[in-house]
Amino acid sequence: MVRVFSAVLLAGAVLAVAPGAAYAVAEPGADPVAAYRPAEGARPVTGAATTADAPALVAGASYEDTLAPGERYYRVVLDARSSAYVSAVVRPAAGTRAGYSDGVEVSLMTNAGKACPGNPGRAAFGYEPGPLAAVGVRRLEEDADCQEAGVYFVKLTRTSAADAERAPWPVELRFLREPGLTTGGAPTVAPSVWPSAPPVPPGTEPVARAGGTGFNDARALGAGVWRDDLRPGQTRWYRVPLDWGQQLAVGAELAGARMTKTYGAASDGLTVSLYSPYRALVRSKGTAYDGKQAAAGLGPTAPVAYANRFSDDSAVRPVRVAGWYYVAVTMGSKVGEFTEDARPVPLTLRLNVQGAAVAGPSYAESLTKAGFGVREEDRAAARAGLTAPEAVTAAGDRRTMRVVATGGFGAGALLLAVLGGWVLLARRGARTAL
Repeated sequence: MVRVFSAVLLAGAVLAVAPGAAYAVAEPGADPVAAYRPAEGARPVTGAATTADAPALVAGASYEDTLAPGERYYRVVLDARSSAYVSAVVRPAAGTRAGYSDGVEVSLMTNAGKACPGNPGRAAFGYEPGPLAAVGVRRLEEDADCQEAGVYFVKLTRTSAADAERAPWPVELRFLREPGLTTGGAPTVAPSVWPSAPPVPPGTEPVARAGGTGFNDARALGAGVWRDDLRPGQTRWYRVPLDWGQQLAVGAELAGARMTKTYGAASDGLTVSLYSPYRALVRSKGTAYDGKQAAAGLGPTAPVAYANRFSDDSAVRPVRVAGWYYVAVTMGSKVGEFTEDARPVPLTLRLNVQGAAVAGPSYAESLTKAGFGVREEDRAAARAGLTAPEAVTAAGDRRTMRVVATGGFGAGALLLAVLGGWVLLARRGARTAL
């Protein structure tokens, strides 16, 4: 019984301590900015120089490779009933020199070497060599190419200038499969009209939430005002559950920094980017920062709708499926040239989620099992401000608590039975003595 009570107290202590530790905002210090956290359980893989030796990627899995300038190939098997997304996130080391011609491309192509419609997905650096994501897509579409089941290839290309650094970069690959719809499906024409007026930013008191290092440990948030810190060259990541019919608007504000020069300015001082559940860039916007104050925002997205994938607007196409949408906020490294690099600058993040969730299209298979959609657990994670690893830990703690509670009940029942037996035996003994 003592063990049961101890387990309950221990589990309660874990649940009580973890959130406070997770929400703490960074203290000033000279420690290096945390590196991108790779996916838990990511499988090592080595892309091939030709399709003949291309290693296989499995749907639902994440992989780790390195990528030098040039091309790498991988193999996937696609059915004729689902859309496919293969994302690549390259992560140059801090201090890497990168320009606008440096970037990454991902293309899904047939075994005959023909790129599927909408490929390649491209991404290039601005001034900052932070995590960069691009996605190759096979979209289900009647009478289009690449609809047959069979072997396809992923072509991953790192583009670079002639004088660019040649060292390989870590790259994270992720292969997701979106199930097809049941008979009848959904509209194939994207809506052209939706509420697009900028919402009034939330004016409530900010709540501290420390962002993550990338897609895998992004902090879950809902609508509201959130407080964090940023250092020069750092990107903070957050995730927001966005259901069918909902829109997301993002605003970010940098407060004043401690200056080391009378005057300074960085044209890329503050950048806000939004990514889809399959890691495609939806929209990005930057602004200058002079160490005093800066703000950048992204107006409301199109409402999440299946038919958005058929839009001609590059900012609408990625908003095609419900799920986690990712917000990345970056402070330019050049800010460190005129501010105290080790002292974080206060960041305020304002999130508006507009519209009530509506019923989505009818999928032939589970959307959430494929890695998309919004579950009640996701909404709970956003309310609690959990990263994905913390949400997994919290789920494990809940299971432990249920086991402990069940065990405690069983131990208590057993103790009562034993005590009852002792009383009965005592009474019998007393009658025998008489």
